[in-house]
Amino acid sequence: MLELRNLDVHYGAVAAIRGLSLTLAAGTIGSIIGSNGAGKSTTLRTISGLVRPSGGEIWFDGARIDRLDAKSIVVRGIAHVPEGRRVFPELTVEENLRIGGYLRGDRVALNRDFDEICSEFPRLAERRNQLARTLSGGEQQMLAIGRAVMSNPRLILMDEPSMGLSPIMVAAMTQIIQRINKSGRTVLLVEQNANVALSICDQAVVLEQGRLVLSGTGAELKDNEHVRIAYIGI
Repeated sequence: MLELRNLDVHYGAVAAIRGLSLTLAAGTIGSIIGSNGAGKSTTLRTISGLVRPSGGEIWFDGARIDRLDAKSIVVRGIAHVPEGRRVFPELTVEENLRIGGYLRGDRVALNRDFDEICSEFPRLAERRNQLARTLSGGEQQMLAIGRAVMSNPRLILMDEPSMGLSPIMVAAMTQIIQRINKSGRTVLLVEQNANVALSICDQAVVLEQGRLVLSGTGAELKDNEHVRIAYIGI
């Protein structure tokens, strides 16, 4: 479904991504792990059109997308759950969710998806008239994911969904990601919590200083000595 071909990304003279090539099959969960500054978030932002690559290509579902703007990429079926949630704090939960579907023209389908999200996230349903800024961190993460689902994507990019959450909420977020995947959506996950990411993904890569240094299944990388020492801490 997704292919990055020799991707380069620069911020001025600084190379953030260097010659990155990877593929992600439809219906799977992929993970990108690495330390701070490794280029993980930049990779997602480049896929979603928020950052323009300086070299290489990005292909989605057989079409090249690295020259498209972010709106066109959303229309093609890619949604981005950004690091730090980035909900609209002064809008209600329901308003945040409905903004996620602003490009969709089918009101009946949009309302059906809204009802399904309220069923999937009962806490959001209970708080649908509350301002987003009044939600807990875990609830805001649910809201950011629900907002992305409202765009009816085939691929969801998730940037650090467990950041700042309690262990209980991390476990709940993991189950949510797996349920989204089982509903037919492909997921590309960026996580500093390598243990969580590798436990649920089908395939994974390790980035170090913008370069891909390891790739394999989640189980293979979880058993890799370098990954265990550097990223899992065992």
